[in-house]
Formats: sequence, C-alpha cells, structure tokens
Amino acid sequence: MNVDEQKLGDRKELEDFKVGVDNVIFSVDTHLNRLLVLLIKRKDNPFSNSWSLPGTLVRKGETLEQSAYRILAEKIQVKNLYLEQLYTFGGPQRDPRESPNSYGVRYLSVSYFALIRFEDAKLIAENLSNVTWYPIQKVPQLAFDHNEILKYGYRRLRNKLEYSPIAFDVLPEFFTLNELYQLYCTILGENFSDYSNFRSRLLKLGFLCDSGVKVTRGAGRPASLYRFDADAFAPFKDKPLVFI
Repeated sequence: MNVDEQKLGDRKELEDFKVGVDNVIFSVDTHLNRLLVLLIKRKDNPFSNSWSLPGTLVRKGETLEQSAYRILAEKIQVKNLYLEQLYTFGGPQRDPRESPNSYGVRYLSVSYFALIRFEDAKLIAENLSNVTWYPIQKVPQLAFDHNEILKYGYRRLRNKLEYSPIAFDVLPEFFTLNELYQLYCTILGENFSDYSNFRSRLLKLGFLCDSGVKVTRGAGRPASLYRFDADAFAPFKDKPLVFI
C-alpha cells in the first residue's frame, strides 16, 4: 500500500460526530439535609420514558458553555449558581443512535456540572411531571451513560469543595457561618468537620469579612453576617484542603 492509499484508508476510518452537552445540576437543600440532582424524563427514542440528565445538541454558532447555560435557562430560574465544564464522554456505543441501522454517527457528550441552592431555584419546565429533583442516593438507572456522568460530577463537586470557594457562588452575598457550614455538611456529610473547628479555621485564614450586622434565625442567638473576600482568598487558590 502506497502513501496515498494509506491516507485514503485513514480518511475512511474518520468518525462522523455530533456534539451534545449534558448538565449535572446539583441542588443543595440544607433545610432537609439533601443533595439533589435534576433529572428529566425523555420523550423520544432512544430511552423513551427513561430518566436522564438534562442535555441538548450544540446549535450552530453556539459555544459549549452557551449550550450549558441554555439548558439551565430552559429548566430553572435561579440567581446564584456555579457552573464548570466537567469531562467529555465519547466512548463507542455510548449512544444507540451510533448503530448503522440508525443515524450512524458518534455522539460526544461534553458534560458540565452546576451547583445551586434548592431554596433559590424554581423549575420552569412546561410539564413539571417530566422534570424533578432526585436525592443523590436514590437516583434510578438513567439513559445512556448518565449514571457514569453523574458519578463523575459528584466526585468533582466534593473535591472542589475542599480547595475552591464555589460555595460562595451559590450563597447570598452576606451569610452566616452556620449557613456555610450546613452547605458543606449537606454535600460532604456531617462527619467532615465539627462546627467549632470549621469556624475557627476559616476565620483564621482571613478571607471572610464580618459585616458588623447580626441576624436572628430560628431560636438561636443572633449570628454575624459575613462576606467572602475574593482578593484575600487569592493566595490560597488551588491549594488543597483549605476548607476541610
């Protein structure tokens, strides 16, 4: 086989790809100590009537991030959120539409994960029976490889909480230390740290500013409202175990 024949053979082996975006949208319900994920019930084949992560094919002229935000905007109204690209899933046979008897193309999934607070989010889908929040421990078998994507996103979320300030993207500008602690407990479990150690460590690091305002929430004593100082946090960026 000469060089030209080899090149022709290589071209025959190239895949025809479509690119989709799938979102792992986590919601933190600190009142009931639940971490939830948004699922939708598919209307079309493949996997009709199965639950899946919300996703879409990328439109012409649209960036991947714009596609991810479009998924969010079509399903949820929320003010404060964190969004990050997660991973690309593109193994052969991950989508039944790859079959020669179907569309015969490969489907890549560029996944994102988002974090929001449950109390801040409002579902806006046309049929709410086909969109729901599932507790992370009770997620059913999902369409495609979405259980794998969810597992990967959950691991990334837990890791990010250890060294990055993503919690402050979803909290209001002013918050109590207990609200911050409850968010961590809901995602990481109550055994990750006791409150006094958590409070003492964060205040010593110096990137939380006391507003001088106290609020009373519930039956406890008035609590100080704090604000996150991104500039003061800069020296700690990407260092492990800042929050744990």
